[in-house]
Order: sequence, then structure tokens, then C-alpha cells
Amino acid sequence: MGREKGKESPSEKVQNLLRTRLSNPNFIFKPLSDSPDSNYSKLKFIISSSVTEACNNSILLLGPRGSGKVAVLELALGDLLQQYPEVISVIRLNGLLHSDDNCALKEIARQLCMEHQLLFSKVASFDDNSQFIIAMLRECGLAHKTIIFVLEEFDYFAQGKQRLLYSLLDAMQSVTSQAVVIGVSCRLKILSDERFKELMNTYLSFNSTIGHLVRFLFLAVSCMDLDVGFLSLENFKTALSSLQRQPKLECIRDCSILELYLLVCMKRLEVKEQNYYNFNSVMTEYKSTNDSFQTSDYYAENVCLRAFEHLLQRQLVSFADHRAQNQSAEFRPVKLLISPAELHQGLKSYRSCPATLLKLMDR
Repeated sequence: MGREKGKESPSEKVQNLLRTRLSNPNFIFKPLSDSPDSNYSKLKFIISSSVTEACNNSILLLGPRGSGKVAVLELALGDLLQQYPEVISVIRLNGLLHSDDNCALKEIARQLCMEHQLLFSKVASFDDNSQFIIAMLRECGLAHKTIIFVLEEFDYFAQGKQRLLYSLLDAMQSVTSQAVVIGVSCRLKILSDERFKELMNTYLSFNSTIGHLVRFLFLAVSCMDLDVGFLSLENFKTALSSLQRQPKLECIRDCSILELYLLVCMKRLEVKEQNYYNFNSVMTEYKSTNDSFQTSDYYAENVCLRAFEHLLQRQLVSFADHRAQNQSAEFRPVKLLISPAELHQGLKSYRSCPATLLKLMDR
């Protein structure tokens, strides 16, 4: 006798419950928060000390994408907001949206106005917003209130003149201010820059072990045979096979030799700490490598532009700033969407990869 239409079977209920829990960061990370050595405990202690001891702090959370940085941060902030509901304000920025200094300060001013029920001026200048933020920090400090600035994709704020970071940190030098700046980034090379060691007080490192385990379990549960109602060895084998698929590497294997050269040139520009680059600067690097190695793999600029556009379509590269959509593709800044390790692995597994490319990767 078949089950009623639209009614979940016990197996489906179990499967949905498990997937819901595995998708909930609080369920995953809360049991790990009891340890005093956990990042959660350290983070909560640093932030709460700013609240209870009326001091300033700056923290940088580092780790690969999917390692739980934001999940642990949100868990800690959620607990602190419950513990101190009247004395904490959280201001959130994202480097992908607010890397422009004027835009960032305006967004901080907007959120502060909303939080404290003040009138926000859309036409205020950079200096006006900067002075307003300093005044708000002073007023909140005198009222024993802490402002927490969360800067996701922190590396985008750390480029160029860094006016936003210095404005915030200068404002925190006031005796009366009471604030915490929390940067979140997946770019570990930030630590190689001495300036950030001066700017940030504390570094917390995350690894991707938990994220990989959760994804593996979620895939295994999704593969469960609902008629049987139990997880089998085959479910785990299927999940493992799905995890081991690397779409980016497959895309690299389908690239042309010219497209590989462009990818390697972009990687070389990043190693040179040229954070902003576009097709024209990639072409300059491409010409330079050709002059150095005198390769036979040299193509005209219009051919290179087509290859560049193909990399954008494959999502191995993306535009870094989506506000400049009216510009031609060759002038818009771009960024690599693959890591140096993935690119190196892709080159090694590429049939008939020119030896020059591997040499360029190692230099």
C-alpha cells in the first residue's frame, strides 16, 4: 500500500532533519565552542573585554573559504548581543561592495544613523562622514557602548591608500572610544605585509577541515536511499567521489595554451603584489615573458582579448569591480578565481603543457 500523496515518509523526515542540521552553522560550531582554546572562545573573550573593560581591539580572522570564519564570528556576536543587548552596535561592510573609501565611510555613517535613529545625509563628504564617525565613537564611548566593525573580504580594504582602515584606527585612538575592528579574509598573504602587523592586534587562523567534513556528510545524507532508510557504504563512496571532482581543474584542462599563458601572467602579477590589473596589464606581462623566453606561443592582441573573454566565460577569472560595467572589458580590473596551487596542479595535468609555463609558475 503506497503512502499518502504529499506526506513525508519517516526516511524523508530523517533525511531533511539531518540536512537542516548540517546546513546550520550554529548546530555545527556550537558544540565546539565549549573549549577555552577554540576560536569561538578566544573571539568572544576579546570582544567582550572591549565591552566590559571599555577598550579598543582589532582582530583579523584568516582561513580558506568554507572554513567557518564568518559562522564562528556570527555565533560569537549573536551570543554577545544577547548578553549585552543595549551596549553593542554591529556595523557590517564587505570589500566586494565597499572597497571604495568614500563608499565605505558613507555606508558606516548610514548604518550608524539607522542604529541610533539619526538623520542620514546622502550628500555628506568623506571628511564630513569621517568626523561624524569620530563623534559617534566618542559619544558611544562616553555612554559605555561598543561599536563593532565587521569587514568581510578584508583584503579589498587593505589595498591602495587604506584610508578607511587608517580613519577607523585613528578614530579608535581617542581615550573615550570603545570599538572593535574585525577583518575577515581568505588571503593568507596579508600576513606578509608588515603594515597589517602594526594595524591589527590579534590573528585567529581557521582551517577547512570542519567545512570539508560537513560537506562530505551532507552529500552522503543526500545520497541516502529513502526506501531503505539507512546510510550505506555506497552513499559515502558517492559523496567522496563528488567531493574529489574539481571543476576548476577540469576547466583548466579545457583551456588553450594561450589561455594558460594569460592565467600564469595574472598569477605573476598577484605575486608582484599588483592587486589591481586588467587585460592591458596582463598583456604587458605576457609580452615581457615572451621577450624573456622567446617562445613560439605569442599571439596578436585581438586574439589574446578573445582568449581573455573566454576565461571570463569559464569563470576562471572575474571582474573585480562590478560598478565599472560601462567600461570596455580590457580596461576593467579583474581577479583570478583559482588559487596558485590549483593553477599549478592544472598545468601539471595538462597534456603537452609548454615547459616554459611551468618555469614561469615557479619564478
